[in-house]
Formats: sequence, C-alpha cells, structure tokens
Amino acid sequence: MSAPPNSAAQLRQRLRPWVLFFDLNAVSLPISLSDATYRINQNLHYFFPNYALVILLVLFLSLIYHPLSLIVFLVIFAGWVYLYFSRSSDDPLVILNFEIGDKFVLGFLSLVTLVALFFTKVWVNIIVSLVIGAVIISIHAALRAPEEDVEGSPYGSLLSDVASPQGDYIRV
Repeated sequence: MSAPPNSAAQLRQRLRPWVLFFDLNAVSLPISLSDATYRINQNLHYFFPNYALVILLVLFLSLIYHPLSLIVFLVIFAGWVYLYFSRSSDDPLVILNFEIGDKFVLGFLSLVTLVALFFTKVWVNIIVSLVIGAVIISIHAALRAPEEDVEGSPYGSLLSDVASPQGDYIRV
C-alpha cells in the first residue's frame, strides 16, 4: 500500500519559485506590441499556477469585510488546493472510473467559485477583484522577459537584436 501523496510537495512542484516570479533582473520593457503579446503568452503558460494564486489572493483580500463570503471562499479555496494545485500533471483526477482532465477541473472550480460568491451578494467585489488581478497579471506578464531563448519565438531573429532592427535579413 503506497503512502498518500504529500499535497504540499506536489503544490511546490507545480508552482514556479516565487523568487523567480519576482525576479527584478528579468523585468524590462517590451520593444514592441508583438514582443509584449509574446511575453504575455509565454508567461501565462509558464506561471499559470502562480497567477491563479495571485487572483485568489486578490479575491481573498477583497472579502475581508464580508465574513460569510470569506468562509465560503476559504472552503472553495481548500477545494482548489486539493483538486487542482496538489495534483501532479501525471496524476489525473478519477471519479467513478472516469478520468477528468485539468481543464475541466479548472473550469468547474472557477464556476463553483463564481456562483458561490455571487450568491453571497459580493459580485461587485468579485468583478473589481478579477479586473485588478487581471491588470496585475497582465503587467507582470508583459514586463517580465520569458525564460525561453528568443530562438523559440515565433518572431525569430526580429526580437533577438534590439540594436539591429533588420535582424537576419540581407539588404538587396
């Protein structure tokens, strides 16, 4: 009989280190709108669990003055930790011999969170919190240079050399 998985260890495996998340050396202004959208796309994939926790933290802070909503939120947060963050990507959720994917779990937990908080009559706080969280995430994702090499960029050498806007093109 195997030991139950350690939720804290699995959570740490999915989250990127917060030191890496808040690394000021990786922050720079994007050189173009294309570079900003590329950075946002890459960072959303790379830091997705961290961004989800940032959104949940902003929601939590907005509900401090609504104790009933806060209790509901904490119960739902425990569901998030158990059903989404504590599982590894190799360990699918199985209910009644049906394998449930991460995207479905994410959608279901998001829906349950929004419905429960809507019925506690704090939907204005929720919307404002989600907008604030989205702005925070967008700013972080646009300003943080992705970990990947620029060669993985769909823009190729156009982003590799800021001093030469021509990239690898040859003048004819």
